Amino acid sequence: MALTDVSIRSAQSAEKPYKLFDAHGLFLLVTPSGGKLWRFKYRFLGVEKLLALGAYPIVTLREARERRDEARRQLSRGVDPSAERKLAKRNANEAAANSFKSVAEEFIAVRLEANGKANSTVGKAKYFLAQLGLIAQRPISQIEAAELLHELKKLEKQGKRETAQRTLNFASRVFRFGVASARCNHDPAALLKGALSAPVVKHRAAILDGDRLGEFLAAVESYPAEGVVKLAMRLLPHVFLRPGELRMGKWCEVDWGAKIWTIPAERTKLRRNHSVPLSSQVIRLLEELRSHSGGFDLMFPGKRSHLSPISENTLNNTYRRLGFGAEEVTAHGFRSTASTILNESGLWHPDAIERALAHGHSDAVRGIYARGQHWDERVSMAQWWSDYLDEIKGRALVGMKGY
Repeated sequence: MALTDVSIRSAQSAEKPYKLFDAHGLFLLVTPSGGKLWRFKYRFLGVEKLLALGAYPIVTLREARERRDEARRQLSRGVDPSAERKLAKRNANEAAANSFKSVAEEFIAVRLEANGKANSTVGKAKYFLAQLGLIAQRPISQIEAAELLHELKKLEKQGKRETAQRTLNFASRVFRFGVASARCNHDPAALLKGALSAPVVKHRAAILDGDRLGEFLAAVESYPAEGVVKLAMRLLPHVFLRPGELRMGKWCEVDWGAKIWTIPAERTKLRRNHSVPLSSQVIRLLEELRSHSGGFDLMFPGKRSHLSPISENTLNNTYRRLGFGAEEVTAHGFRSTASTILNESGLWHPDAIERALAHGHSDAVRGIYARGQHWDERVSMAQWWSDYLDEIKGRALVGMKGY
């Protein structure tokens, strides 16, 4: 006789477990502790087996019968329900283990850290991963484009358009890594091309007028302080370096005889050594700097510890105290200053200027060919540039004194 909800609810526990049968192999196991467990008895390839279907009342009589019927349909297709459940559980566990976060962390370790990418690059990747919130905990194989877009739109609403776009790009790289390592089948991020608002381009502030540049250099020269920070401000406009490349400089990188400062690959954007020809003015500034920090490894040690360099904020904050706002001068902006003025002079080959700025080539073959080119021109250009800076600074200083 088939079970009813009334008969199930009225079933009492006994000293030993007993069974209440329904139909087609379904029965309820009543345990001595009062538990009521659904079981489905079946035969597969001549072997009798049991399949657990849950506990009453969480699984109702109706739901238990539905689960039994699904198991019977599997049997009709020649599928063992128990084996199918184990496979599904294993797949679920594998999917949970292969969350987007775990795959992203592996990507960062294998493709970035192991390949010697800069700490800043690794740090940015971890930052983009953090922007994906709870979606990063989901199995990478189950994430759809719509839910990824939902997270990115949150960033857009906060005004972080560039962060949203770069997070999307990062996610796409992780998905492609997941496809290559058989953790997912496609890159849903690729479907979102054009779905985000374009970032508002914000160029780093830079002085592009020679007279105003002269005024800035004169203000730095007249700044009532001495030491590492002032020398960093005096040096940076001369050498075309990124602020981090300058600030983290070490004395062992300077070849005084050849008048070359070689920035090691791990500190450059393109991950290759970058040689900087040193003008006579830069050599004098470095000699002065050596009297302040020559006893340390770092050329520009911080106040608190000689093991850490001064920060980029230290330079930018000092520019503000000199009266030059963030909309006019930044530490990184002197590269744009040099590029603009050198190109406008018409005296130098554009490739020589690009090599001085350690820019890459869009044409990879041309880039390889050009690595050793224009060195002599760059040496001459470095000296011309320092002479030019001295000239406009001198004019500005004369103006400041009222001559």
